[in-house]
Amino acid sequence: MFDIGFLELMVIGVVGLLVLGPERLPKAARTAGLWVGRIKRSVAGIQREINAQLEAEELRQKLKEQQQKLDDSVSKVKRDVESIADEPSSDASQGSTSESPRAKADTLAKATDETLTQAASADDTASRNTAPSETSASDSSSALTAQPDDKDSATR
Repeated sequence: MFDIGFLELMVIGVVGLLVLGPERLPKAARTAGLWVGRIKRSVAGIQREINAQLEAEELRQKLKEQQQKLDDSVSKVKRDVESIADEPSSDASQGSTSESPRAKADTLAKATDETLTQAASADDTASRNTAPSETSASDSSSALTAQPDDKDSATR
């Protein structure tokens, strides 16, 4: 932060001693130290909040990407199913010997189930990433309140 060497600190101390006197200098130094400590703690708190917001934003972005992938997959499957639903009328008139529409629909249904399973697991992973930080504070507070009860029951 600041590049203050020993010589600069000595000059500040001598000037402070001359201006404040030997009686008020320790109190002024203590007060200055308290203010510096408060400033450092507030800066550290702000940095923690910013980091937490950045992590939350990253998680939101990942969830948004996963939701977009899921939406794209669902719309693709929907288009495929609709195209298969339209095929039986044309296949029946032509007498086609290709794969039956029922088999195609079953295949697409399996693909849809797999896509939904993957999306659910991605959502579970994202919720697990956020859940421990939210529950750790409540777990630690409940653990703190549980300790006195345990000590009382152990002494009985």
